[in-house]
Amino acid sequence: QVQLVESGGGLVQAGGSLRLSCGASGSISRNNVMGWYRRAPEKQRELVASITSGGGTNYPDSVKGRFTIARDNAKNTVYLQMNSLKPEDTAVYYCNLFLPFTRESYWGQGTQVTVSS
Repeated sequence: QVQLVESGGGLVQAGGSLRLSCGASGSISRNNVMGWYRRAPEKQRELVASITSGGGTNYPDSVKGRFTIARDNAKNTVYLQMNSLKPEDTAVYYCNLFLPFTRESYWGQGTQVTVSS
């Protein structure tokens, strides 16, 4: 069984920075995609960033240039560096691990990020 444990959320003023971390444990295929999603109140969950085991990244326009995703394959850990935060970035952020071969998807418990104006 795969478990994901997130850390690093909190309260920050607009323009500030936060760094999220997510460590994965369990039986994890080398070929995987790790990512961050978020869900704001009364909104649908949306992708924030993803990174393949080969290092390929994907960002939506809303965070491009402000957020950076990185991973340490040896530690099965993914990081999300969030800079120039805006109040609209306020949400619960969830770590995700996706295994393409089996199409299994695992989620962390979520960490709250609140950006004050």
